[in-house]
Amino acid sequence: MAGTTTIGGDLTVNRLGFGAMRLTGRGIWGHPADRDNAVAVLRRAVELGTTFIDTADSYGPHVNEELIKRALHPYADDLVIATKGGLLRTGPDQWVPLGRPAYLRQAVETSLVRLGVERIDLYQLHRVDPEVPLEDQLGVLGELRDEGKIRHIGLSEVGVDQVRAARAVVPVVSVQNLYNLANRGHEDVLEHCEANGIAFIPWFPVATGDLARPGGVLDAAAAEYGATPAQLALAWLLRRSPVVLPIPGTSSLAHLEENTAAAGVELAPEAFEKLSALA
Repeated sequence: MAGTTTIGGDLTVNRLGFGAMRLTGRGIWGHPADRDNAVAVLRRAVELGTTFIDTADSYGPHVNEELIKRALHPYADDLVIATKGGLLRTGPDQWVPLGRPAYLRQAVETSLVRLGVERIDLYQLHRVDPEVPLEDQLGVLGELRDEGKIRHIGLSEVGVDQVRAARAVVPVVSVQNLYNLANRGHEDVLEHCEANGIAFIPWFPVATGDLARPGGVLDAAAAEYGATPAQLALAWLLRRSPVVLPIPGTSSLAHLEENTAAAGVELAPEAFEKLSALA
């Protein structure tokens, strides 16, 4: 119901994806407490119409990609599994950028094995390593694309200047940044993506913070639409731009159902403007 968007000119997906990061242990470390539940959540997401699942080799690490293969392999023809590399895990809640070309090549090769695919449809540089020239980090991803191991290349947590610099090295089809109704610090990046036909994938998309306080505009709008604040936050993102591809994540089947239902919430222009004025 939220419509579709096309990534890189040839990957058409439904505009409400699923972020699989939470299907791990605490601190995004180790296995989830209930692996069968994690598998059930992934399978239910696909049953509900999800055709875009986002993961990374650092989620677990490695655990998330393995779970996706266990739950969904062999993959449906219309299912896009996007993964990321470039962050080294040294412990729970610890993330260290590592963009050396040899490491990134190894990351891609091992993700291919864990996911059980010959080519990764969308491979995203998880973080730009400030200690390694950007052209080296993206250069090796470009080589892997030329070798047929990556279909498209994306970026994560970057500014407009970095997107421009990256596009001078390789075609960039997506940007995944922190962005939601309560936090719009990357508005300029979204506008740049929209102007250049680049998919914008907001992570942490359902955050509402103090905006959901009782009696506030978001609370009143939720009551009017018979929706939850989280559903309105997702509906606002879907209304914000046709290049936006939210990836709400959860380890709860109930929350998955709730988030997916947001695709059916169509905000009126007045409601969209009121919500836009909140931040």
